[in-house]
Amino acid sequence: MKSQSYLEGLGLPGRDLYDLPSSSLRFPDGEAFHLEIPSTEGPDAFEAVLDEARKHSIRVHRVSQGSGIWMLTDEEIRRMVAIGAANDVEVCLFVGPRAGWDTGRQATTPGGQILSGSLRGADQLSYGLEDVIHGCDLGVRSILVADLGQLYVIGKLKEKGDLPSDLIVKVSASLPVANPAAARLYEDLGATTLNLAVDLSLPALAAIRSAVTLPVDLYIESSDDFGGIMRYYEIPEIVRVAAPVHLKFAVRNSPGVYPSGGHLQSQVELLSRERVRRAALGLALLDRLN
Repeated sequence: MKSQSYLEGLGLPGRDLYDLPSSSLRFPDGEAFHLEIPSTEGPDAFEAVLDEARKHSIRVHRVSQGSGIWMLTDEEIRRMVAIGAANDVEVCLFVGPRAGWDTGRQATTPGGQILSGSLRGADQLSYGLEDVIHGCDLGVRSILVADLGQLYVIGKLKEKGDLPSDLIVKVSASLPVANPAAARLYEDLGATTLNLAVDLSLPALAAIRSAVTLPVDLYIESSDDFGGIMRYYEIPEIVRVAAPVHLKFAVRNSPGVYPSGGHLQSQVELLSRERVRRAALGLALLDRLN
């Protein structure tokens, strides 16, 4: 097809890679995969993650948080940064305001939910940037964004030196990469980690991997609002074709906790522990099948 030749002329794969080539790319530590525990809502949940990881003898490389920097006190942020530094775990915090929690109605409708992670207007763009600046001032060096405009702005500010050059910019699962061209675009805009759509086939994952060298993130188990997918038996092939890849584990049949707070603390910590247990199950299966 002519369309395939056009894509290839842009340096993109013209089709999904059904031969499933192995990826030779690795994280800087030489590993093909890292483990990420998402929805780690605050320092107490972070401590619960590490405690559960010790029980299962597994290594957590990254924790990510979904409520936003603005929903943590300065002391909580400093604690998370310190815990991460002491345990060699990347701490990735979401930016704060977003359309789904704003005064508008479109993001709350079935057809408008795609807008929920966006920043509405210049004011929200400014608020979201303020969250990033504040987090960086407190030592945060990894952030999670769900708005394309914000990604562009952060990339430009890093280039200018107004934001730390070592700031990791992770694209949220609410702004997922679903094809190789999107992966390339987000990379060009300044993303340093790409969240992939949770239900991509192995050939589609391989095609995206052929287009970029950035680490990618993929939910092995996703929450119900992201489809409730469970891909445990695919882990060996996911690692082989998509490396370097962060394997992420949510929990099906669980309540939403965003935005989090003390009123949900016990639930948040229990869910954090169960995510680690799910990860232990996945890594055990990976060891067994390799």
